[in-house]
Amino acid sequence: MPSETIGGSRGGLRAARRPAFLHLLRAFIAVSEREFSKFLHQRSRFLAALMRPLLWLVIVAVGFEAAYDGPGSYGDYMLPGLLGIVLLFHGMQSALSMVYEREMGMMRLLLSAPLPRAYILFCKLAAISLLATAQAYLFLGLAAFFGVGIGVSGWLYLLPALLVGGAMLGALGLAISVYVRQLENFAGLMNFVIFPMFFLSSALYPLSRFAAAEAGYLGMMALFNPFTHLVELLRVASQGRFDAFGYGLMAGCTILFFLIARAGYDPERGIFHRR
Repeated sequence: MPSETIGGSRGGLRAARRPAFLHLLRAFIAVSEREFSKFLHQRSRFLAALMRPLLWLVIVAVGFEAAYDGPGSYGDYMLPGLLGIVLLFHGMQSALSMVYEREMGMMRLLLSAPLPRAYILFCKLAAISLLATAQAYLFLGLAAFFGVGIGVSGWLYLLPALLVGGAMLGALGLAISVYVRQLENFAGLMNFVIFPMFFLSSALYPLSRFAAAEAGYLGMMALFNPFTHLVELLRVASQGRFDAFGYGLMAGCTILFFLIARAGYDPERGIFHRR
């Protein structure tokens, strides 16, 4: 009898865990489908996500080619930075979407679902990362059409690098959305975040150029910029190599930004309590 009771209780636990897992999986799929559907229905945003880095590649890369003295072409050097800018702009656009949904009341409705708040934010973050990675691969295909490409191993090694980079910048966007009260204030803040992160990095030029220009302080600031390390991670991955330090740093930044967002979207302490 005791063994039958123990066996029955274990079976009941397994049966209870299975629906719970399916419930979490359904929630993840629903949030991801919503993010993808919303993005695909915004055609201007879809085209801008591809045309923005493409203009940098076909215009800026040509203009800077004569001044570049590194290995390969300047377009090859610039490609990882442009993949990073795809992820960066998508992360900030997702933050803008979060602010809009909060003002419209949709975010409150989503966070009131009978699921852990952290898990709902995780679903949002995972969907942001997946969508950013898909955009990056589309741009990578366009770049190859214009003669700037990488090997097959680079395409494979880039997948985890793009996913963790998209997650890091998506978490940063979630954290920023906590402290933006109104939609009108977001455009200025987005420019304040995007352009310093992009230009204070190795996306367009090696960090050694700062020292050559006697601006070593800018090089030091770039070293504290997580986007710099993301670009270098993408650069190493595009060459078919693995960068353990880069992955560890991206994971640490992702966790930090996510915890900030999690605390901000807590109704007891965060934005919903303040409003």
